[in-house]
Amino acid sequence: MKNFTLYTVATAMVLGLCFTGAAIAEVDKGAPELTLTSTIDAAKKAKPALFTHAKHQEKMECAECHHGKDADGKQVAYTEGMKIEKCESCHNKAAGMPDKLTTFKEAAHANCKECHKAKDKELAKCEVCHPKK
Repeated sequence: MKNFTLYTVATAMVLGLCFTGAAIAEVDKGAPELTLTSTIDAAKKAKPALFTHAKHQEKMECAECHHGKDADGKQVAYTEGMKIEKCESCHNKAAGMPDKLTTFKEAAHANCKECHKAKDKELAKCEVCHPKK
């Protein structure tokens, strides 16, 4: 009986460590809410965007918004677990991006605003992302 109890306790400990490790290994989904603002090419009248990250994650896959770049600087599709860089690390005037993607603001408007328009024109109004104080 003593060996059975010791075996049961040891098994429970091993399983507990496995499940704890699995929980720790889970991909970081980022903050539930973010304030998006440019720090490299700040607009003359900076208008931070309030972004409900968790709410968007409930309805969309990460790859619908995020992507990366390869060693040549070419865009590559997002893959699960990929490190997410700040958008403006590429989308800035010094990086030589195509027109309408040269700043974080332009890239966000091209991606976010167009998606909002496609879903519901009311979602594309400035105040949705840039609420007045």
